[in-house]
Amino acid sequence: MTRRTLVGATLAAALTLTGCASLPQEPGAMPEDFVPAPSVSPGDGSVVLSPDGFSAAQRMTVRVRNVGCGFIATGTGFALDNHTLVTNRHVVEDAKRITLTTYDGRSIAATAASTTTVADIAIVTTEEALGTSYAFRAQQDPTEGDVITVVGYPNGGELTTTTGVVLGATTDPLEAAVGTVLATSAKVQEGSSGSPVLDESGHVVGVIYAKNFSDQSFIVPISTLNSLLDEASLFVPEQSCTSSNPGGL
Repeated sequence: MTRRTLVGATLAAALTLTGCASLPQEPGAMPEDFVPAPSVSPGDGSVVLSPDGFSAAQRMTVRVRNVGCGFIATGTGFALDNHTLVTNRHVVEDAKRITLTTYDGRSIAATAASTTTVADIAIVTTEEALGTSYAFRAQQDPTEGDVITVVGYPNGGELTTTTGVVLGATTDPLEAAVGTVLATSAKVQEGSSGSPVLDESGHVVGVIYAKNFSDQSFIVPISTLNSLLDEASLFVPEQSCTSSNPGGL
């Protein structure tokens, strides 16, 4: 059996779990536990740096803490510039306050968050500087077989890296994005939502937003993120979960 056949079989098996009979039919909605949702009640332990060779990725990646109404949860995000961060929409939803923690332990308060319904993407802004390393965004999506690296804070804990390969493009199994998304073999956990996906040159090629029971992860491709960043009108301010503090984070 060829490698291409094996990859195709892996993708088909993943989509079968969602109730899809075969490609190219649209897969049905996944259960919510397929999403690497924010980790509830995360600890505040010290951040452990990833292995050498990923210093730029480490410095631009932050832990996102969402203090909501009756819950505390965490995800991951990465800096576009000194005051702008990308994460997932579901990481910052229903927030009363959003706090970011850098790789070296600094705590930074978010001033605002905006989300879009086009994809599971959110933009978070800060007054305090996020750091000195920012994402270098690729201009093209990765292709089947490309090696990728994911940097994030699984379970709201240590800063870690994991690797995998791109399995191929598919329709969004969660129906949260317009167009196609990419499946990968990189294993992610709760709290990994919003993690940057990097190619072998260290360029961001996507954003983690979900996984399935086969330990395959799904990413919003960089082409979608780049298009969204070019169309600011597609983002709307995320409202606070309390009416007494409208828009406050």
